[in-house]
Amino acid sequence: MTARPLVLPALTPDVGWSVCLRDARTSAVLAEQDPDRVQRTASVGKLFLLLEVARRLEDGLLDVDEPLGWEEGEWVADSGLWHLMGSRQLPLGDLCWLVGGFSDNLATNVLLRRVGVDAVTATTHALGFTRSALLDRVRLDRGPDHPPTLSRGTAGELSDLIARLHRGELVSPAVSGRVRAWIAANADLSMTAAAFGLDPLAHAESDRGLTMINKTGTISTARIDVGVVAGPAAEVAWAVLAEWDTGSDPRDEVLSTMRRVGDAVRAHVEDGT
Repeated sequence: MTARPLVLPALTPDVGWSVCLRDARTSAVLAEQDPDRVQRTASVGKLFLLLEVARRLEDGLLDVDEPLGWEEGEWVADSGLWHLMGSRQLPLGDLCWLVGGFSDNLATNVLLRRVGVDAVTATTHALGFTRSALLDRVRLDRGPDHPPTLSRGTAGELSDLIARLHRGELVSPAVSGRVRAWIAANADLSMTAAAFGLDPLAHAESDRGLTMINKTGTISTARIDVGVVAGPAAEVAWAVLAEWDTGSDPRDEVLSTMRRVGDAVRAHVEDGT
């Protein structure tokens, strides 16, 4: 049975968009706009780190109870909780929950030191992703000798990533399941996922007939939401990437547009329209 296409709403002008919506059961494209456009994806690239950590856990190369602490050069604030907490050392498994639930920058840096960016890149490429990647750790200051941004990607690849994760096809069902559990704790439903009306702090279980996971990214000039939702009529994976020039601030319009994309997805998974 051919998946019914979706119609994207009008996207905010003067913003770089890369958007792709897929049938999560097959990865068939339902709607797209510039899906191959490479854009900055901020914290969405942390998905590749979580996949590598989950792979090593399943292979017995890491232990969820391994204590890990942060080093002075790794300290960053902004997104996350660890920089506010009293303990300087936490179990590896808890760091994965912090990254999945609150996109914790400090936990990201410690996990990335533990597994290495080269290993994350190798797994990313082995899974078939060539234009999307985690490039570096989170830095307070990004200089000329550093990668130009934390991560980059395309909506085409990232929507396929989340669809395959949903189906349990990334590395193995067990690895995919670990990553799905971690990001099911994600507390940021401010973008595309805002359309579903779910509890931002507790939506791991089905609610209103919908089951949803997502990962977001935010920097001053970009908003990114990658996720998948299953409803009574359909299952849809999305990647919605928006980026704009320094000096402008269309974030309100961008967030409204991302919500409208979510509205279209919700209608599709609830009643097939």
